[in-house]
Amino acid sequence: MNHVYLLSDATGETVERVARAALTQFKDVDVRLHRMGQIRNREDIIRALDEVTREPGIIFYTLVNTELAQFVRSEVEARQQEAVDLITPLLYKLAEFLEMRPQKLPGLQYEMNSEYYRRMEAVDFTVKQDDGQEPRNLHKADIVLVGVSRSSKTPLSMYLAHKGYKVANVPLIQGIDPPVELENVEQARVVGLIIDTQRLVDIRSARLRNLRQSPRGSYADYRQVEEELALCRRFYREHPAWLVIDVTNKSVEESAAEILSRLHGEIRHD
Repeated sequence: MNHVYLLSDATGETVERVARAALTQFKDVDVRLHRMGQIRNREDIIRALDEVTREPGIIFYTLVNTELAQFVRSEVEARQQEAVDLITPLLYKLAEFLEMRPQKLPGLQYEMNSEYYRRMEAVDFTVKQDDGQEPRNLHKADIVLVGVSRSSKTPLSMYLAHKGYKVANVPLIQGIDPPVELENVEQARVVGLIIDTQRLVDIRSARLRNLRQSPRGSYADYRQVEEELALCRRFYREHPAWLVIDVTNKSVEESAAEILSRLHGEIRHD
């Protein structure tokens, strides 16, 4: 049995991945990996190296704290143990290349991973809440977008979701009441989208042409669109706590920036 010891000042996942990747190059070897995470002081190092002394093997370590990494080097030399520092040479080279000093804070990659998963959770939520789906979850949204068809609800929702916000969007359809749950959410987090009539007609006509359908129907008819937007404005006036954003000729990025700026302090993250 060959023993490989993995020392890390964080969870040890990084050093384990590197070790496993290297071990795939060796066939038919009997290896046991010993992962030792949260190495934060000299006492932790001594305990880990004592275990190596009991069952000798090679040590791989990733310690961003220079002092601790140096302590490992001096200890393994004194104990005549085999050890490989997987991160210090990389940090030195990057510092030289970037002309910056590393932060030397353990576990930063896991903070980044946490942010990544938060964003993915937001995207998953937003996809499930698109176009009025699952209204029972509206209260869980950080932002609720309301507007007529083709007023940028979905692209705006997805853009905001990739920034980590859980977004629901609710369509306003003539002749159909919005879900009652819309009245029960925190009204200051609801955003009503408005757009110029002719611009919306153009967008809907282009959409129909892309679907190889005639743009002559009521969906892209100027008067019909004008009526929808008038209904939309009346509905917004009935909800004075809502933020109303005009998205006419604005990019998704511009509209999102305006929403986040004007909702500052109203948005909460779970």
